[in-house]
Amino acid sequence: MYSVLKGSSYFLAHTPDMVVHNGTTQTLQRKIDPDSEYLKNISEHLRDYDTCVSYPPNQVYIGNMTPEELEEFETPWYDKKAENKRQGKFGEIMPEEEFIGMMKYVDVFDLVKLEDRFSQSIKSKLDKHPLLDEQILEKLSEKVTKEDIDGFIKNEKAEPIYFNGDTVGCVKAAHNLDDTLFAHVIFENLVSKASCTIAILHLLEQTGVDKNEIEYVLECSEEACGDMNQRGGGNFAKAAAEMAGLENATGSDVRGFCAGPTHALIQAASLVKSGVFKNVIVAAGGSTAKLGMNGKDHLNKGLPILEDCVASFAVLISKNDGINPELNIDIVGRHTVGTGASPQKVISSLTSIPLENAGLKLTDIDKYSVEMQNPDITKPAGAGNVPEANYKMIGALAVMKGQIQKAELPDFVKQHGMVGWAPTQGHIPSGIPYLGFARENMLADGINRAMFVGKGSLFLGRMTNLFDGISFVMQKNSGKQEETISEDQIKQMIAGSLRDFANHLAGKLEE
Repeated sequence: MYSVLKGSSYFLAHTPDMVVHNGTTQTLQRKIDPDSEYLKNISEHLRDYDTCVSYPPNQVYIGNMTPEELEEFETPWYDKKAENKRQGKFGEIMPEEEFIGMMKYVDVFDLVKLEDRFSQSIKSKLDKHPLLDEQILEKLSEKVTKEDIDGFIKNEKAEPIYFNGDTVGCVKAAHNLDDTLFAHVIFENLVSKASCTIAILHLLEQTGVDKNEIEYVLECSEEACGDMNQRGGGNFAKAAAEMAGLENATGSDVRGFCAGPTHALIQAASLVKSGVFKNVIVAAGGSTAKLGMNGKDHLNKGLPILEDCVASFAVLISKNDGINPELNIDIVGRHTVGTGASPQKVISSLTSIPLENAGLKLTDIDKYSVEMQNPDITKPAGAGNVPEANYKMIGALAVMKGQIQKAELPDFVKQHGMVGWAPTQGHIPSGIPYLGFARENMLADGINRAMFVGKGSLFLGRMTNLFDGISFVMQKNSGKQEETISEDQIKQMIAGSLRDFANHLAGKLEE
């Protein structure tokens, strides 16, 4: 029996100060030309928290709107408003000051130092958060002065933490010689860990599963933690599991650039289907490096900085319950070493080839979840409408194979595709944002099959020129639960076998 998707959570933290001080586009510009007009003007183009929350694509990400409802908004969306709701059925949008408190919460080496007045200001807010326990209050009770913070930054090369343009704390280096443990790397990793942890907590809240029932966690972000002897040794998965209170879980990290989450989901589905584990969480934290990645293009066109959120997600893969959607890992598309890099070969290897091997046509998939990038972000940067381009390629394949007529291509794109709504956090948009909606649609008999396509750019690591991609199909549950055998039934089976053997032996002796 296939494993099933029991739930999905999605989390955003609005982090405008991290855009300015921690996003790679901005930090590089500061090294190249600290007096550039871009850096002088960027603060004027940052959105406030309420504007970020009411931004329609963000409301889709946390589940308060559907992709179909977003499509009803005329593009561009940056000047449109949806309902201003922090909480959604899939997760929440957390303000920056509280998220900074989460960084302190997940820090177990006393590397995050927050100025006392700032700590006190967010202590009462996080105390009211329904998913956090008293440990956060204990950690926010540390007495640190502004002078202490300034000293750490000046004398120990600590990374400043900003809020509303002011220094409110810092992240200390974990080693004074190991550049993989320098303060800016620790900062990035704590942001990833904090966002991953809160996504897991939201997932547990939604599904109602007992924490002790989680046996394994796979973390699949684009960050890597380690030291000078093993730069990407990990383990974010176990670190986040510890913070989320998953006492019975172990775990490991999966990396594959943007395709990482899809690789991890197939691994999780395989582990559960094989019976190794009953409940596996696949989760990923967000990336500070990607904040404001296309900021220069946005400012040049008079737009606000739209990449102002750290994003994360978590999903629960479990033993088949006869209800939830199944992950059909018998239908897996693979971009192999020999596939090549032409768009047609890439999309064929991930969609039509695995479907044909399973006796299905491209039109048998109700919805394709591809690179669900928000076009508000990508179009001003010259990358176009990424989801739409993918759907057109899939539709063109259907035309080539005679499954639809050329005139039907626009209808295919509309029927089998969706608008993009995910923040450009690398691994976050790659198929995964639709999992929550697909599960709901299948439970409501709205669709029968969805294909999730993850793509990755392996050449970014300068180890290979290869592209990467992998896909799988999620389908409506067949309604058959896995058979379980009780201890008494096993004893009865053994006793019956012994009786049969004894009777057989007695018959032989009589002969």
